[in-house]
Amino acid sequence: MILVNTDYITGKKFEMLGLVRGSTIQSKNIGRDITQSFKTLVGGELKAYTQMMNEARALATKRMVDEAEQLGADAVVNIRYASAAVMQGAAEVIAYGTAVKFVNE
Repeated sequence: MILVNTDYITGKKFEMLGLVRGSTIQSKNIGRDITQSFKTLVGGELKAYTQMMNEARALATKRMVDEAEQLGADAVVNIRYASAAVMQGAAEVIAYGTAVKFVNE
């Protein structure tokens, strides 16, 4: 599966199959939250939260790819990511793009 954030793939012609998406909602871990709150006192990267968001993006991407594969797609183009707070301490991460099938000409 080819994944790109452009609306083209060099050297490939394709037909669009439709929008595909994957999402997940992650919540803060109380233990992680306590240690990260101490980090805000001295500044710097909140590595536990960075890891949590990286895992959330990876899971959302996997779910998007799974949906594309169900459509018989060869690639997903124009991929975008978004996140939003859904409640205090929880955020949704969504990955979406256009599933495409290569055509021979």
